[in-house]
Amino acid sequence: MKKILIVFSMLLLSVEAKQIKDIQFDGLVHISPEIAKEIIGINPGETLNEGKVDESIKKLYAQKYFEDIWVDENNGVLRYHVKEKPIISRVNLTGYSQDKTEEVLQGANVHKGDIFDESKAKNIKKNITRKLESEGYFDSVVEVEDTTLNPGSVQTNITVSKGEQVTIKKVNLFGAKHFDYDDIKSVVANKEAQFAGWFFGRSDGKLKADQLKIDAERIKEFYLEHGFLDAKVSPPYLRTDFSNYTAELTYKIEEGDFYKIGDVEIDVDTDIADAKKLKEDFKLKTGKIFDVKKLRRDISNIRKAVSDKGYAFANVIPDVKQDRANHLVSITYRVKPNDKVTVNNITIAGNARTKDSVIRRELYLSEGENFSQSDLSDSLSALKRTGYFNDVQIQPRQVSPDTMDVLVKVDEASTGSIMGGISYGSYDGFGVNAGVSDRNFLGSGIELGTNIDYSEKTLKGSINFSNPRLFDSLYSLSGNIYRKDYDYINYKEKSIGGMLSLGRKIGRHFHVAMGYQYVDSELTDVDESLQNNVYYQEGRYTKSSFMPSISYDNTDDYYVPRHGMSIGLSTEYAGAGGDTKFLSNTLSAKYYYGMEDIIDYDLIFRIKARASIIDDKGTLPLNEKLYMGGIGTVRGFKYADLSPKDASGNLLGAKKMATGSAEISIPLVESMNLRAVAFYDYGTTGEDDWSQIHRSSVGIGMEWPKSPLGVPLQIFFARPLDEKVGDRLNKVEFNLGRKF
Repeated sequence: MKKILIVFSMLLLSVEAKQIKDIQFDGLVHISPEIAKEIIGINPGETLNEGKVDESIKKLYAQKYFEDIWVDENNGVLRYHVKEKPIISRVNLTGYSQDKTEEVLQGANVHKGDIFDESKAKNIKKNITRKLESEGYFDSVVEVEDTTLNPGSVQTNITVSKGEQVTIKKVNLFGAKHFDYDDIKSVVANKEAQFAGWFFGRSDGKLKADQLKIDAERIKEFYLEHGFLDAKVSPPYLRTDFSNYTAELTYKIEEGDFYKIGDVEIDVDTDIADAKKLKEDFKLKTGKIFDVKKLRRDISNIRKAVSDKGYAFANVIPDVKQDRANHLVSITYRVKPNDKVTVNNITIAGNARTKDSVIRRELYLSEGENFSQSDLSDSLSALKRTGYFNDVQIQPRQVSPDTMDVLVKVDEASTGSIMGGISYGSYDGFGVNAGVSDRNFLGSGIELGTNIDYSEKTLKGSINFSNPRLFDSLYSLSGNIYRKDYDYINYKEKSIGGMLSLGRKIGRHFHVAMGYQYVDSELTDVDESLQNNVYYQEGRYTKSSFMPSISYDNTDDYYVPRHGMSIGLSTEYAGAGGDTKFLSNTLSAKYYYGMEDIIDYDLIFRIKARASIIDDKGTLPLNEKLYMGGIGTVRGFKYADLSPKDASGNLLGAKKMATGSAEISIPLVESMNLRAVAFYDYGTTGEDDWSQIHRSSVGIGMEWPKSPLGVPLQIFFARPLDEKVGDRLNKVEFNLGRKF
């Protein structure tokens, strides 16, 4: 570190009074001469005064920009020579994981453009050491050095050598009678070390010092959730043995009495809300154990019901009365509505790429209209369902007693993907595939994609587009064109086709559409063993079909829905021209239920079901029939293998099929948004009988909603429960692009 030196040099100052003709500066970089003149407080025309010059040097130095300052005078020209402290142009941090670099530098208060000096270096060391101790690392070493890049700028090199991390060997709850450590360990961040603590689901016991005080509040919250209204939890006492870096953590607890619920009432104006209806939805019930979490949920539900009437800033005050003799607590929710609130301005932030109009069209809050909490919640879900954003926040901000502004903050997701690969199959041989897609092309909300797949036996290509809100209206338009050439073992098939669909949004959750599809296909080189089979006839045929559909979707996220359901009913009528004639109907449903609000853990239940039936009206091609097996139907079996076959084992497909699955999804690596899933699949299918073939399977898997590939990634390990002789199994399955 350079030693700072101030030189006061008044050369050639005459004994006689001399007038200052001009003031000049030499060496200024980061402040202008005009600003420097204002700081020194000396102006041309004044009489030169050594004491005043000395004071001006001190004023300049007080700005903390300078390492060295000296002054000389020549023929009435007063010249200030300055050497400025260097500016930080680069920052290099080593010793921390790369994904924490920005967080650490922010906490250390070091940024590009800061002045670098000895005090800056000391502060950096102090701040990083404090952060390390908050993470449980003690006796760490932080070194800060500068490397000159060019005159006036340096690179700041920060080297961190993490010290030893303290391990918690024991957590004591002194005074606790009803609960022990095993009861509260799920709610605290600082836990006892367990054997094989490095394994998933186990605790390594590493101290998180910044969470200690918060853990005391968490323990108190635990007691309040179990009926102990008078519970008191002391600040934590940590006794550390620095000879082996282990610690014992102690909390002093006064549990108090255990309470149940007495009467629960609500005091609200009948013009604002129906008290009887609100009471039906209360989580706190007479005779049940008091739970502060349920109390807050009741308050939230009341506030939402009142805000739906326009009273956005309503106060809901729980009047809690304790009957200490009988250990009962009675609660009256008193509602003070305040004024009705109108939405003033809606501001969009965070959308560097997505157009404002794409975001605004999903909002049910409108400027100039009354605020509604339901409108806010529905707007939030609608924006998350688009899949354009990693996160969305809608923040109301009070402007006056009866007006509010609304800030919509979005964190844009990467919606584009480029995929390519090389494959090899025992039949197909070597193959290549490539695809480009973007669900939010140029921020317009339009989805575009193209894909090509080539091997020795296959050539497939497609182009697709979808505009869910045509010209920002309620109408949608989508379509695709494709070409497929496939050399099967017993025949060859070529087809080219396209589809166009026009739809309309109805209300907030319904969507109806009418599509038209045209396909031109040709079968050639059919094996002699199949020539008498009605489904394998050589020749060319066309399909012309209309496809009406209706769907309902109120889920709360595109990638990982935690609440809501999606239901769809679609029909395809082939026979409006063309050679094929059939009627196909499909009903699908998905239901999602997240448990985090109940158990404070991000566990999600999913139930999915699908049923299809085809009515042959005269000509039903093989590729239009139903096939069971693989992802989307029953995992653990080869794709399409669970379908009716002829005597030679050739697939004939089915006309009826129903499948369903139950899944549980939990966080696996939260920092990567990686999740684990367990599932049960069941399916039944047949030509004319629903249960001609039925199979089931169980398994586990991993799902990555926002994988580096730009699309959801799933890997499943499945175990069939009732396989039959001849079934082809597929115990490991991969999937790209399918929503969960």
